[in-house]
Amino acid sequence: MSLADYPKIEISLPDRQIVWLKLIAITKAKNALRNISVSEAYENGEAQVQILEGCMYEYRMEDGYSLQEIEGVVSTSKLVASTGRISPNNYVGTLIVGIVNKQSIRVGEFRIEVQSVKTSYRDDYRSMLADITEQCTDLLLQKNSPVIQNLIPDPDKNSKTLYQRFAFVKSILESEEFDLSILRILSSPVTKWAESEQVRNITRVRKIKSKEVKNIVREKNRIKLPDDHFLNKLPKSLPSKISTSYSKETVDTPENRFVGFALESYLSFVSQIKEITHPRERINSEAARLEDKLEQILSHPIFKETSTLESLPLNSPILQRKEGYREILRGWLMFDLAAKLIWQGGDDVYGGGKKNIALLYEYWVFFKLLNVIKEVFFVDSSSIDDLIQKTEDGLCLNLKQGKYTPIRGVYTSKERKLDIELSYNKIFKGDQEYPYGGSWSRQLRPDYTLSIWPHGIDPDEADKEELIVHIHFDAKYKVEDFSKVLGDVVDLDSERDEESKGTYKKADIYKMHTYRDAIRRSAGAYVLYPGPKEYTKKGFHEIVPGLGAFSLRPSNSYDDSEKLKRFLKDVLKHFLNRASQRERLSYSAYKVYNSELHDVPQALPESFRKNRNLIPDETTVLIAYFKNEAHLKWIESKGLYNARAQDKRGSLRLGPDETGARYLLLHSEGSLTAGKIYEIVEKEERGPRLFSKADLKKRKYPSDPSQDFYLVYDIKKVTDTEFIGATWDISKLEKFKSGRGSSLPFAVTLSVLMGVVQKKD
Repeated sequence: MSLADYPKIEISLPDRQIVWLKLIAITKAKNALRNISVSEAYENGEAQVQILEGCMYEYRMEDGYSLQEIEGVVSTSKLVASTGRISPNNYVGTLIVGIVNKQSIRVGEFRIEVQSVKTSYRDDYRSMLADITEQCTDLLLQKNSPVIQNLIPDPDKNSKTLYQRFAFVKSILESEEFDLSILRILSSPVTKWAESEQVRNITRVRKIKSKEVKNIVREKNRIKLPDDHFLNKLPKSLPSKISTSYSKETVDTPENRFVGFALESYLSFVSQIKEITHPRERINSEAARLEDKLEQILSHPIFKETSTLESLPLNSPILQRKEGYREILRGWLMFDLAAKLIWQGGDDVYGGGKKNIALLYEYWVFFKLLNVIKEVFFVDSSSIDDLIQKTEDGLCLNLKQGKYTPIRGVYTSKERKLDIELSYNKIFKGDQEYPYGGSWSRQLRPDYTLSIWPHGIDPDEADKEELIVHIHFDAKYKVEDFSKVLGDVVDLDSERDEESKGTYKKADIYKMHTYRDAIRRSAGAYVLYPGPKEYTKKGFHEIVPGLGAFSLRPSNSYDDSEKLKRFLKDVLKHFLNRASQRERLSYSAYKVYNSELHDVPQALPESFRKNRNLIPDETTVLIAYFKNEAHLKWIESKGLYNARAQDKRGSLRLGPDETGARYLLLHSEGSLTAGKIYEIVEKEERGPRLFSKADLKKRKYPSDPSQDFYLVYDIKKVTDTEFIGATWDISKLEKFKSGRGSSLPFAVTLSVLMGVVQKKD
């Protein structure tokens, strides 16, 4: 089917001329090009012609006309001026395209609605905008907020932020909660019994009270009673009609008057918006739609029967508790604040007719994540109040993509006190040298970062001491099911094709790997998306480090953040455990990266099997003295080495390096070169035993022991070939003492010892 065969779309120009345009979708996607009804377009504030984001469309216009080019979206053919291509890419919303004539003069415009590939985006958009409005107004309603006084909604004040303000109010009036509340009130309104008076025929009066008796006596137009009537003992006549009172159920209650007042307030606001905007602007049509909706509600008989509200019944139990009424009260309180709220990131979401659903999801997730973290960590942070500040233009929500926004707090428990920071758009620089924080390579900026470190030091110091931990989150609205992206079976050839076409979905999870592995002190990276499943992978035995995805779906009827909440509770429990593996790894990293660098010129035993724990910087060697050949012969035959254990010169000073020594290197008096190396045998645990003078004599010590007690090591000949035949110049060791001090034992690390190795035989 050629472009010429497709239906024409007729466009009326301002001079009443009608031109035609034809579109063809170059995609296999369903509903890539369709027309919706006038009523559906009006209800959703959209254009009738609907196309899909991420698809391409060819167009052709009547000769002499063309669509005005929009960089990256609308392009004109170089061969035929009346044809071209529309590529909306990631744009979602009402796309207004100009129509130009042969002289390139704009003569009209054409509106196309670019739909999201996600079918639920209309409901998601409304739900998320309503949630953000609720979050912002909740912040404003806090008693410590300095900005909720003496400001009234004024749509004329700042036209630049008009749509931002209107969008917040619109989200309240278009919410499912508002519609259900009105329905509940209209179907079951609060009523009361009121006393009324009515003139009735005397024969139709059923109950006679004192008031009626008085009226019988004084009313005129009386009827004479027959002589034999039983009432003849009373006045000789009765009035034909009297005024009588009765109880009547009415909806004219203070609560219903308030509902009418709230609806009238909404109507006044949207009507002003409609009046001060141009009829061709999107905001004007949306205001007109809300105006119709409110007028229809106010035409209900309930509001015709209610009188004017004279005072606000805010203390009414019905307004505060009854379903329907309490939501209207809350919405009205929100309305006054929402009408004057400016959002720094609002233009990126809905400015210029667009509906950037993916970016709105990113903002919405920030508030969801903030609420979860506040609940899990019990953070009551004053920095949350800074999200909204008073400016010359009104109240400003300081949340914008690309702008660093930190929220800090302190978690306190009996086990530990922790500093918490939730960051939006935190930048990790790529030019930072260790031990500073940042990225190992290029600059990175996750959507959200949860940072945790011990209370009492600042984050920069915690970075240097390997004490801070980062957990990163990224919002991905357009991912449908992350379990497919994270599948174990991978077709590498198809991945390469997808990457070349720009449809590479697994780049999202690879980005999580990048965050976790490239940003220093990162313990996890997770995707937050509106899908059906969670997916998590733990690096080792503990909750972090890890990788995965959590589901967060916009909805007015349920909250699926429970699994994310449980995950963060496990993270908190993990940080309260000071004996965790992560804590040990953290200290090991700090110790290793801050230790002296050693260049070991000699080959060392490989660290596997029995030598798996042989780390040169942590393996110590005891440098000790043997008196003579007889002493050496006894040492080698008995597999024992004795050192003085008393507080006298030549005694061994016990420290962790000495007690945990792995090797023994012996030298004799006057010799600065040592080559006799032994392995200290690990019995129940490595370390010396305490022997008495008598114990040594039993083992035929070659001379009479001069001390009462000795520290004795169990030793054996070294079998590691890397040590056989090697000698060391111990005089170059810093701890070596010359002269009589040369007999004093001391310990050095294997790395230090190998720095003074001499050439092997």
